[in-house]
Amino acid sequence: MIDPIIFSISIGNITFSFYWYGFLVMLGVGVAAWMTALAVKKQGENPDLVRDSLLWVLPAGAVGARLWYVLNVTLGGNLRFIEEPMTIFKIQQGGLHYFGAILLGLLALYFYAKHKQLDVWLALDAVSPGLLLGQAIARPANFINQELYGQPTKLPWGIKIEAQHRIAPWNNMALFPEGTTRFHPTFAYEILWNLVAAGVLFYLMRKYKDMLKPGIIFAVWLILAGVGRQVIEFFRPDQPVFPGTGFSYSRLVAVLMIIAGALLILIKYRLLEIPHINPGRETYRLTTHSEVQTSEIKQVHSEGDPGSVAVESENNR
Repeated sequence: MIDPIIFSISIGNITFSFYWYGFLVMLGVGVAAWMTALAVKKQGENPDLVRDSLLWVLPAGAVGARLWYVLNVTLGGNLRFIEEPMTIFKIQQGGLHYFGAILLGLLALYFYAKHKQLDVWLALDAVSPGLLLGQAIARPANFINQELYGQPTKLPWGIKIEAQHRIAPWNNMALFPEGTTRFHPTFAYEILWNLVAAGVLFYLMRKYKDMLKPGIIFAVWLILAGVGRQVIEFFRPDQPVFPGTGFSYSRLVAVLMIIAGALLILIKYRLLEIPHINPGRETYRLTTHSEVQTSEIKQVHSEGDPGSVAVESENNR
């Protein structure tokens, strides 16, 4: 198997280790940020706003990922974080959850956008494909760490999991020999789903750019991400479930994501009217910080780039 540590450096009595997990996660974040900045620029907005937002989004995402994991584990009946609260801060021992990173990360992006007068829907639409590809880039770290695998399988793409990384009941080597037992690579399933979902978003952004309203790409992301999690959770026996059921807390969140995405689409296209909820404007609103000229926007659109979304604003200049 691949060593989770890429390399270590010792300075006196202190050793600093560089992990594949951290490297791949930050690579995924970097790709997502680059794609978001590119998409924002193609709509005539200043991409520096995206780069500056990382100072808000990254800390919030890291805190959210840890807190969600702690809450998820505690709800599942494991009380170690209540009995030893200081272990919450020992993130080097593992324990982050994607949903928490997304929730607080997007919340931080929302407040940042409001503070900088950046169109919130533009920010959310622009970041959606990057979220999928960034997660796909980070997921191989789970293979290296021997985690997030599924049940045993006889399928040819089943993977080997060493004894020290197995959960019950598959840590019984007499019943599940290490040499012959293989497991579903659920992280690989999620990688494939994310790539397909990102492809769907790019297709919509190119094929129907003149029909898309602000927020629709984000709504489709909610649906696709939720559906993907629903399917993958069938292969994830490590996730805490509601007592007396096989339904995990993560699957409940996934259902809510699907519902929220569907409602957003219906409201945006005025197929559903809810009192006190405004469908919003028909086009993006650009800030006064934008340095991209109208001629550049037209050139990008004429090239038919798959990352572009139709935009019309009085601030184009």
